[in-house]
Amino acid sequence: MRIGVNYTPRVGWFHSWLDLDLESVKADFDQIAELGLDHVRVFPLWPLLQPNRGLIRPTAVADLVAVVDAAAASGLQVSVDALNGHLSSYDFLPSWVVTWHRQNLFTDEVALAGEAALVRELGRALQDHPAVTGMTLGNEFAQFAGPAPGHRHPMLSEATADDVDAWFDTLLAPLEEAWPLGRHHHGFDDDLWFVDEHPFTPRHGVTKGASTTVHSWVFSQVGPRYGEGHPALTSFPRYLLELARAWSPDPTRPLWLQEVGAPRTHVPDADAADFVNATIDAVVDTPGLEATTWWCSHDVNRALLDFPELEYSLGLFTSDGVAKPEARLLAERMAELRAVSIPAAQDAPERPTMEFTADWHTGAGRGVTNPMGDFFDEWQSRFARGEVCGISRRQPEA
Repeated sequence: MRIGVNYTPRVGWFHSWLDLDLESVKADFDQIAELGLDHVRVFPLWPLLQPNRGLIRPTAVADLVAVVDAAAASGLQVSVDALNGHLSSYDFLPSWVVTWHRQNLFTDEVALAGEAALVRELGRALQDHPAVTGMTLGNEFAQFAGPAPGHRHPMLSEATADDVDAWFDTLLAPLEEAWPLGRHHHGFDDDLWFVDEHPFTPRHGVTKGASTTVHSWVFSQVGPRYGEGHPALTSFPRYLLELARAWSPDPTRPLWLQEVGAPRTHVPDADAADFVNATIDAVVDTPGLEATTWWCSHDVNRALLDFPELEYSLGLFTSDGVAKPEARLLAERMAELRAVSIPAAQDAPERPTMEFTADWHTGAGRGVTNPMGDFFDEWQSRFARGEVCGISRRQPEA
């Protein structure tokens, strides 16, 4: 099993891209590698890479390559995000798509041309690097699309499911064609799986890119519903992986648990190592799971203001670089996890199955699988009793 971490720089957080300190970055990567982790996901900032639609800064691209080189020197593989986009409650959008130049990020020709130019340039810069496994288009970029009405994002770029298809064709298809050996993805939050009105649908999640990515966060629904210490919190990532498989037309499609973390709003310090342990136990035998990537490497320093409280404590290391109990727990288990042979998806054993009905093209009906509902409640109850249920989707009758 591949085990890695989403890289949050210890010094300066992602603002460190403004004045890159490679020695600090190298020290961070050495710490990560010393735990036995094998990969990182890195997040250059879109406005710094492309402050004007016609200017992709060579210095910013060179900084990204230098960070990748540093990861490689520490023995780490790297996946690079392009359109960031959104990180830890903050949005990083260039000035040419906001305010007086506001563009629909998914449908306007100006925005699409700029986004495609950036993805293409980063692909060219990275495709021959032996440590880079591929690119992720963006981090939870789908949140800018809605849903509407009742959307949560203040800068909505309205789109339809067909618009999203076209957006992927514009950005992902050329990347895959130019860099066929790269493993390219998109990072989705869980609205994709649960919000009926969202234009990004589960079929996008299970057909676009090299594998299906899942982001497992318990602070918004599972934690408030069940409370800290409940086994539903550590079984939720397995549920998402099983749900993703239910939507996939290809039973052999690999899965990537791209983000999973222990938010202190629902996982106290004293329980964090046990939370990591139980989470790993819940997912370790998931058929087709190719990687698990923890969020995140280092706590946000409290000198940086106005983050949601939970963001200050999600790291495996403190902002001073001290390994936390959950980091030590991962290190202790690494040899065991490296020896685990993940079953191929097609070799999954026969299991009891729970079925739901939802439309393939629009995703309508997916809300029944929301973790606030009876479907998840039954699934997690059975999992807690030792019964790992598969999930299947049925198409609504015409």
